[in-house]
Amino acid sequence: MRNLGSAQYVFAIASASVALLSLAYGDFAPGGTSLPAWIPWRTTVVYGVALLVLAASAGLCFSATALRSVLTIGWYFAAWALIGVPMVLSKPLSVDGWYGFIEALSSLVGAWILYAGLRWRSRGSEIPIAHQRAPRAAQMVFGLTCVFYGWSHFVYADFTAGMVPGWLPGRLEVAYFTGFCHVAAGIALIIRLLPGLAATLEAIMMSLFGLLVWVPSFFVWPRPGWATPPENQWSELVVTLLVTVSAWIVAASTRASTR
Repeated sequence: MRNLGSAQYVFAIASASVALLSLAYGDFAPGGTSLPAWIPWRTTVVYGVALLVLAASAGLCFSATALRSVLTIGWYFAAWALIGVPMVLSKPLSVDGWYGFIEALSSLVGAWILYAGLRWRSRGSEIPIAHQRAPRAAQMVFGLTCVFYGWSHFVYADFTAGMVPGWLPGRLEVAYFTGFCHVAAGIALIIRLLPGLAATLEAIMMSLFGLLVWVPSFFVWPRPGWATPPENQWSELVVTLLVTVSAWIVAASTRASTR
């Protein structure tokens, strides 16, 4: 992505994919995330929110409705993150306990930066959005999520190695190497050491993960254990798309700071 203008359209596709996934499987968010049991009319709320996010995704493509649309999508990602908090509190030292929350947070960063950019655009400001505190804070938050993704590679090295394409040599070494790259990119974003390069390399790595791991999983039979059942496969593909688009948005926002 060369700029945040193009990023909002790709982000619209990613958020629409989440809404369609929710409509297809009846979950509030990817990964089988459900609303708390105490919420009345849960099924109605799930489908209503999915339709709202789908409409907001379409609205993100038009200048007159883009700001309100990205705000709506951002609130949805924030709700997704909040739903994951109880799991974090119940398993604070477990990677599994954090994963849903971190994926939602990574997705929220994309909406966060887009919202800041659209606000400045609506005001006719010439100030690059990456000079503002909100996008910089978002970049640091994304850096923290990258560190988590890297940590998960080390904790579940054998599982990660099993996802590496068989034609690549040293699959376990690839799992460790990519884990190190996630951590390095995350730290670089947090301390602002070549953040543009770090964010771009992270975005490329996430893009390759989707293209080399999840997309091919739909064309092999029998499907590997990590790609079953089908709803999990689609969920992981959509989440990978979301996080990847957020990574490219972060990269675009860091490049804007050099203008």
